[in-house]
Amino acid sequence: MDFLSQTYIALRGPTGAPQSAQDTIAKLSDRLSPSTLLADRRAAVLALKGLARDCKEDVGERALPGLLEVLQNDAEIDAEIAKAVLETITQLCEPDDDSKDLALKHTDYVIRNEQAVHVLFSLLGDAHFYTRYATLQLLSVLLQNRRSQVQGYFLKAPAGTSSVIAVLEDKREIIRNESIIVIQMLISQSPDIQKVLAFQGAFEKLFNTVTHEGGLEGGVISQDALRCVDSLLRYNSSNQSYFRETSLPSLLCSLLLLPSNLSLQDPVPQEFALQFWDSQKVANVSLVLGIMGMLVGSKGSFLQSQELSVFVRGFVELALASNAPTPLKTQVRAPSLPSTLTFPLSEVILTPYMPVPETRGEEWDRLEPASALDALVELALHGEYNGLYSDSRTKEGLELRSAAVTVFDNFVRKEDIRQAIVQGMLPPQQSSEVPMISPLLHSLCLSPSSPLNTANVTSTHLATLLFAHLLAGSPRAKTAARSIKPSSSIPGETSGPGTLFVPADNNTPAPTHPEEDEEDAPQSLLHLFSENLSLCFLSRSRAENDREEREWNRLIVGYICLLAQWLWDDPKATREFLEAGGLGTLVEPINQTSESEDLIPGLCAFLLGICYEFNREPGEITRHVATIHPIISRLGVDVLLGHMSRVREHDWFKSISPESMVLRYPTKALQNTPPVEQEGEIWLDWSFVDFWKSNQHTIQRGLATDPSTLASSSGPSAESAMLINSLKDVIRSQVQEIDALQLRLKELSVAEARVRSHGCIRTLLTMINRQLADSEARIAELEAELQTSDGKKKEVENQQEDLLVLLDDMSTKRRRDKQRMREAGMEVSEDEADDDDEDEDEGEDE
Repeated sequence: MDFLSQTYIALRGPTGAPQSAQDTIAKLSDRLSPSTLLADRRAAVLALKGLARDCKEDVGERALPGLLEVLQNDAEIDAEIAKAVLETITQLCEPDDDSKDLALKHTDYVIRNEQAVHVLFSLLGDAHFYTRYATLQLLSVLLQNRRSQVQGYFLKAPAGTSSVIAVLEDKREIIRNESIIVIQMLISQSPDIQKVLAFQGAFEKLFNTVTHEGGLEGGVISQDALRCVDSLLRYNSSNQSYFRETSLPSLLCSLLLLPSNLSLQDPVPQEFALQFWDSQKVANVSLVLGIMGMLVGSKGSFLQSQELSVFVRGFVELALASNAPTPLKTQVRAPSLPSTLTFPLSEVILTPYMPVPETRGEEWDRLEPASALDALVELALHGEYNGLYSDSRTKEGLELRSAAVTVFDNFVRKEDIRQAIVQGMLPPQQSSEVPMISPLLHSLCLSPSSPLNTANVTSTHLATLLFAHLLAGSPRAKTAARSIKPSSSIPGETSGPGTLFVPADNNTPAPTHPEEDEEDAPQSLLHLFSENLSLCFLSRSRAENDREEREWNRLIVGYICLLAQWLWDDPKATREFLEAGGLGTLVEPINQTSESEDLIPGLCAFLLGICYEFNREPGEITRHVATIHPIISRLGVDVLLGHMSRVREHDWFKSISPESMVLRYPTKALQNTPPVEQEGEIWLDWSFVDFWKSNQHTIQRGLATDPSTLASSSGPSAESAMLINSLKDVIRSQVQEIDALQLRLKELSVAEARVRSHGCIRTLLTMINRQLADSEARIAELEAELQTSDGKKKEVENQQEDLLVLLDDMSTKRRRDKQRMREAGMEVSEDEADDDDEDEDEGEDE
């Protein structure tokens, strides 16, 4: 009753006549003066709170200074007035559609007063529910409007860090949930605040919240807490180093139900492989996987070997042998398995599972154990669950299969690994042995069949991408691949899904000897690819509809991309491909082009240019042009260059990125189709796009030059080029590691100074000093290795220059000796090739 009477008296005029809102606000603002009683100030604030909703501009203009004065003087004394003034300022600063500029104006006025913002952070330490809750709401609004200024005040506030950490420990869910939202905005794009909160125990408090909410089974609160952890670690190497030194990495494994002490030989528990999934759990697990992938893939990772092994083992098991949703499996592929990571995929044995039909994923069959590498290849070729859904080509499923291709590419970067895989495809040395056809070779050699089998087309296309990764830039692997002669009994169609896994309750059928005609010897892969490419062009010309023609085009693109990377800098493979009739197969599509078709003619012109460039025996520096150059002249160099130039402008080419190679399939019903059911397609991968961009101009220049001149790519041998490239890679990696260590050295120095200023324990200082000394020793070691690598590189370059000079001297001496023999009247016997060479040399001298 006192409040109502006081408010009534404030609103009533001296004679009892009604007042305007402006007059009332002016009188209430005067009552905010410190000279009045606390009860009067409380009543005035409550009245202004009621008027702020409808008269925001007037209240802000006249009463905001007084409200800030009440906030600084009375909020810490009286909880009721603190709640009222905080809610009033929140209403004034909260933006809406009609008064966004006004809210920003009020926000600027509030944060102009540094002491007022400091009071807000100190009020977070108040245990009163409404005071703490209203303070969090006001800070949330201020951070939303002017984040950078509030972050600057937080770093200067005496009680800023301790009060924020104390709020995270609040047992009341509403307070704790609101504090997580405030922390998300407070640490956004502020490495300094991230470091301060991390060293004050924010990680432990956030994971306590996740555990209290039920772990990954929790709701939105668990998701927000995990998102805070991710923000504290993302792009912050100092926090990542600190996080690795704690016991929290093992807690991540526990959240996923993955044992933290799991070895490569131990089986993964079934409760990890088979779990119940809903949308909220998928979001929570996705954040945990992102954090784990960040720790594994970041530069200068100091994860212990056991933790690193368990993390990567968890990624592999989740992606290849679990019932996790497809988006999660895709996430743990390329981002979580970096190219620099060495993990023995061929040594890890998995136990895959397959859903029992018509059980809606509630029952699962356990399949025969298989190596992780075999499971990875199987996934890329046939899709999830042993090709159970291979006929369904959704964009989500293709993203997973393309991610498997990327992981395979990273795994075979080492020469010995790719060499071992290619050697495994070679035919047995003894004719009595039964040839074992690997799934990759089987999909690679499937003959194009009619009617069209979409699953086989996708499988063969992805097989060409995998095989191209094995051969690209590896002369040894290319040499071994020319010896692969698959059995001629490979069918044109597969009778079912993948053939890698067999259910555990069935026996594996014994391999049978193929029945082959003795006169029909097995063909090499290049002959087989040439025939299959020709059959694809023939089948495309007989396609009954646009969709079928599009499928044949995809398979044609796959074969051409593989052949281009195989024939590059491999004269023997080029000669074999030309002898198999590949030249005629490439010429016809270039002649029969349509206005709507730019990609395939350009790719054919590119492959034709590669054949022209490398149609020479090893050691020769000029081309054999008897067959190719007349055809190029007849087609027209300008026409070929035009086709190649239009490839880079094609949508299929421009849409490829290192992160994704899957495109949406064009359909009229795409807008009404749920994202899970949207159909996708694959045309090119990033490796070929990068290969094209690096070598397009070399081929264009080679097509436009005179055939009797040196080849455009003449120069160091393939072996020398590989050695130089490997030395460059070593030097580049060492330089990057030196830079990373120097950066870490600076961060450790800064962290050491900060730790001393905050009075942290002596143990942390000792650990930082030890890491500092190790980093300096490592830098010295890397600098020595860098000098050694530079010396090797210069030695190789000097040897190459000496060889070129020696070759030129020998050629000059040979011509001079022949001339002397003619002048002496001696008979000189020369073949036609030598005469041609001599004529060319004389022409150049003239």
